[in-house]
Amino acid sequence: MDSPLRLRQDGGMTAQSDLVSLFAPGTDVVDGELVIGGVPATRLAAEFGTPAYVIDEGYLRQRVRDYRDGLAARWPNSRVYFASKSFPSTPVYRVMAEEGIGVDVAGGGEIVMALAAGFAGADLLLHGNAKTDAELRMVLEAGVGLIVIDNFRDIERIEKLASSFVDVLVRVRPNVGAATHTAMATATDASKFGLRLDDAREAIRRIEASTHLVMKGLHVHVGSQILQAAPFAEAIAAIGTLGEFEIYDLGGGLGERYTYSDPDLSLDDYLDAVVGAARSSLPANARILLEPGRSLVARAGCTLYEVVNVKESDSPLAPTFVAINGGMADNLEVSLYGQRFEATIVDAVGGGESVSLVGRHCESGDMLSEGVLLQNPEPGDIVAVPVTGAYCFTMSNNYNGALRPPVIFVREGQARAVVRRETYDDLIARDMVI
Repeated sequence: MDSPLRLRQDGGMTAQSDLVSLFAPGTDVVDGELVIGGVPATRLAAEFGTPAYVIDEGYLRQRVRDYRDGLAARWPNSRVYFASKSFPSTPVYRVMAEEGIGVDVAGGGEIVMALAAGFAGADLLLHGNAKTDAELRMVLEAGVGLIVIDNFRDIERIEKLASSFVDVLVRVRPNVGAATHTAMATATDASKFGLRLDDAREAIRRIEASTHLVMKGLHVHVGSQILQAAPFAEAIAAIGTLGEFEIYDLGGGLGERYTYSDPDLSLDDYLDAVVGAARSSLPANARILLEPGRSLVARAGCTLYEVVNVKESDSPLAPTFVAINGGMADNLEVSLYGQRFEATIVDAVGGGESVSLVGRHCESGDMLSEGVLLQNPEPGDIVAVPVTGAYCFTMSNNYNGALRPPVIFVREGQARAVVRRETYDDLIARDMVI
């Protein structure tokens, strides 16, 4: 924004501190402006444009270390794997590789980016309920560390494609539910992933009789955006009934606070619950793996937008609509999962009047947040939406020909683009004119 900071109504210290608490730790308000990773938000918008995904690299690295070291302190024979579907970009993969954790991949593009970022094949763990032969060949040629068996056909195809021994885990679906969106629940009988307990026993038998597959252990994943400890413990107890193995991959699923009202299951509480359940149900000498995604990257990211239009309420049934220059092309979480996000004008942080923050796309469902508090929004204002580091970049798209935003890393007062903004030339680059 070129205009100087303006004096506005005071949103109140409580409202401001509540709002800032949703951003990456270290985010602050300095001279009335939101500062992320030591960089003023208006400077970021002016330099890189909007919409833009902003990642606090310092916090991201610290979060990885907290996971890695917290798990190791509780269960030394362990490793963390980044669930890369949450933010599949080469710069983020590179951060994970540099911090010494592994990576789980579930598609050819994720495999290519992970390898390009510096991961060795042995650091890869391959997932997927419908792995293609091409993807299996890619990871086999790379010397993949582990492949998760999702179904009986996986066993048959890997047996045919492998020319040497392949370490595998069997994904178990123990019919454990969790308080999350239906589309994020992955351990119930209705899920497309994994095998029921009885089928898992049969898969184990077949793998143990295989000439190429090596039965290393079990995998279970309850789902995503889970903020209660009980489902994790229940799932671990269930897989413990299948026998003793070398490796137990306990998945991910720890949720993140998106709004003021969300409960907070801390990383320490989550690790205590998971490791406590493992001590009760799994062999003491087993290797434990965890696959965090959302809880690694969500809070590290925020998205910056510019207000394009403010449409005052003209009906008792209509709110004031604040339209920004992004929406469902850069954040599908609202439309797909009903996820709520908070927001603030970056030079008037916290408080204000209740408005509906809407996107620019030709869909009535293109809504970022209803009932969000903004102080006197005006066209040209820069708006920041916190907790967008997970799945927003992943699911970004070209609705109405929108250009996918850049990714900006900020750290210790420095900012750099690590993924450039898409261009109109990019949109037509794959078109074949006949």
